[in-house]
Amino acid sequence: MLRVLLVEDEENIRETVKLNLEIEGYEVVTAADGRKAIKHSQEQHFDVMIVDVMLPEINGFQVVEQIRLTDRETPIIFLTAKDQASDRIQGLKKGADDYLTKPFVFEELHLRVRRLIERTSKKPEVKPDLFTFGNNKVNFATYEADGNPGTFTLTKKEAMLLKLLTDRQGEVVSRQQILQSVWGYDVYPSTRTIDNFILSFRKYFEEEPKTPVYFLSVRGVGYKFVS
Repeated sequence: MLRVLLVEDEENIRETVKLNLEIEGYEVVTAADGRKAIKHSQEQHFDVMIVDVMLPEINGFQVVEQIRLTDRETPIIFLTAKDQASDRIQGLKKGADDYLTKPFVFEELHLRVRRLIERTSKKPEVKPDLFTFGNNKVNFATYEADGNPGTFTLTKKEAMLLKLLTDRQGEVVSRQQILQSVWGYDVYPSTRTIDNFILSFRKYFEEEPKTPVYFLSVRGVGYKFVS
């Protein structure tokens, strides 16, 4: 049975979509807020995720951004009342595969779900999630990297932080954003922890760690990656 994660805070919409998906033969797990959505995505397997943008506390964009740090494959559809082009572009940049605006008819949503699942299931193989910069190479699927120490293995947190920075290449990412996306919304380590991770990245990937060219500090804000 194909499994769907449905994230929607409006109870009537959530229950209606859930019922219709179950009638079509899907197993549906629901979440009414972003925290539960992230928890479900980390603990369970889903064939597709349907995520509302306007969620309380943690919005859908933030939910998907955090999911995509460790899961690049599961198809995601945004549901939203926001129909501006800038909103659709932001959603796709965060890692969504499709975007459906409210109000919608269930038949259209179901067709989009089927299309995404079929497209994903036809992939002959999962391509390595490789990222290269300078003489460095990182495989985000296996956490293996090539840098100054030669070949080595990143920890999961290192890989998540590196993925966040490289996905936002050229953008300043605040310490607050890093803490929320990498460590989650319930656990807050010291910001010094982030500084230590960046120091490690410089040792791993910079030719001159004391004069970095890839991992730059932005005083009083956070860090950015450039290549």
